Formats: sequence, C-alpha cells, structure tokens
Amino acid sequence: MERAEPTRGRRKAEHMADTREALVAAGATLFASRGYAATGTEDIVSSARVTRGALYHHFSDKADLFRAVMERSARDMAQRLIEQETARAEAHPEYDAWTTLRLGFQSFLDACADPSFQRIVLIEGPAVLGHSIWDSLVDQHGYVLLAEVLTKAMQEGSIDALAVQPLTRMLAALISEASLYIARAQDQARAREETGDALDRILAGLERRPA
Repeated sequence: MERAEPTRGRRKAEHMADTREALVAAGATLFASRGYAATGTEDIVSSARVTRGALYHHFSDKADLFRAVMERSARDMAQRLIEQETARAEAHPEYDAWTTLRLGFQSFLDACADPSFQRIVLIEGPAVLGHSIWDSLVDQHGYVLLAEVLTKAMQEGSIDALAVQPLTRMLAALISEASLYIARAQDQARAREETGDALDRILAGLERRPA
C-alpha cells in the first residue's frame, strides 16, 4: 500500500498533463481555423474531450489558453528555424556568422507565410493579448541567439564593431515589423519579396568596408 501513493500521484500528474496538452492542441486547431473571437470555450472542451471544469482548472479563461497556444506556436517555429539553420551551417561550413544570420532572417520571413503561425502569433496574438506579448516572445526565442550571432560576426570582422545590445534590439524590432507587414498585406507574396529585399539592403549597410 505504501507504494501505491507515488504511483497514484504519478498517474494523476500524467493525466493532468495530458488534459492540458489536449486543451492546447484543440485551442491551436480552432484558433487557427476559426479565429479567437469565433471560438467558444464549449468548442474547445468538446474538441479536447474534456470538461469545462478541466479547462478552468488549467487556464483562468479563454485568453489564458490562447496565450499558451501562442507561446507554443512561437516556440515550435523557433525550434524549426534553429534546426533548419543548423543544418544549413553544417552543409555550408564556408558561411560566416553574418551570412548565416542574413539567410536566417530570410528563412524567418518565409516562415511567416505559415497560416497557423501567421494567424495565431502575428495577427490575433497582439490583438488579443496586446503588443507586449510579441516583445516578450522575441525576448524569449530570439534576442539571446541574435546577440550571440552579431557578436560572432563582429569578431570575425564581417560587420562593424557596434554596441551589441542596442543593435540587437533594433534588428529584432526590424524583423518583427517585417513579419507583421507580410502577415497583414493583401498580396503577401509581393510583400514577402519586397520586404526581403529591403531587409537585406538595410543589413548590407552594417558590413565592414575595406579601409
């Protein structure tokens, strides 16, 4: 009997984790297909096959669930981009840090065309939770890595030596606005092409010129 308690507790924890995962997965599907406003809590609990009580046990309200969905979507996208750029770097060892970063920025703009990421993270996220949530996601998933690559690019002599912190902030803001511009454009293919060209021209201005 003494061994039953840990087992029972572990099963309960696993059940709670499974329930939360089901709610987040259901929310992700419904928010992406219908939008936040058109998705009701009844739709979510029905799709997740859980009770309304379970929803409010894990999340304070629909907006709280949406925050979890948005954070998951951003984290998954960041992980996919990291894996993609890591594979590119391994395939092209001749690329320096600056080349890798410029190509990575373009990959991120391509990722903004993903319908689910676009609707949940770029369009509805700031509208539902405020623009500060976007800044928070950038800090969590991009700021440190961007600062590290910029520092390496300066050490390699690819770009001029500048203060890393303000440069990182400004480039993060630049890529953020570029992604939002694409997401809100009527002609997204054209917006992607034009934004990519403009971004690369701006970044070229940071390159170190021969003395």
